[in-house]
Amino acid sequence: MENTTPKMRKEKTLDFHIKWTWHAISRMYNIYAASEDMTMSIGYVLLNIDLDKGTPATKIGPSIGMEPRSLTRMLKSLEEKEWIYRETDPNDKRFVNVFLTELGKKKRSFARTGVIEFNNKISEAISKDQLKVFFEVVNQIKEVVESTTAESKSNLADLLALDQNS
Repeated sequence: MENTTPKMRKEKTLDFHIKWTWHAISRMYNIYAASEDMTMSIGYVLLNIDLDKGTPATKIGPSIGMEPRSLTRMLKSLEEKEWIYRETDPNDKRFVNVFLTELGKKKRSFARTGVIEFNNKISEAISKDQLKVFFEVVNQIKEVVESTTAESKSNLADLLALDQNS
């Protein structure tokens, strides 16, 4: 049987360009962060910790798309570096809040500066109208991905239910 599916070059796919661009941005941030003994991931964690009230550890991972085990290792490392500290929530002992130390606040500020500088460079190179269209398209892609993911989860749940009933 002959394969009638047309060949698609990776350079013609959306996901190739999204992933390639993200990796380029990630490399750029990691080069920037290395001078402060940081990584892009560490920067994102620090940026997602509230300066005044701290942040529940369980809220940090989902806000940046980090798996719980990876976040746990990173928080342990940041605690050893004395960039953060953890406190049990006085109202509910099941929750742990993460706070920045003074050094952690300096590192967070450094990460924030890097993000602002990058966004300023993009704003200088790309017009407001182009950026508006970019954000519209990215949001539409995100909606399609989320819809497809929800559909896949629903189909999987249906299959598992069928399997359990057999």
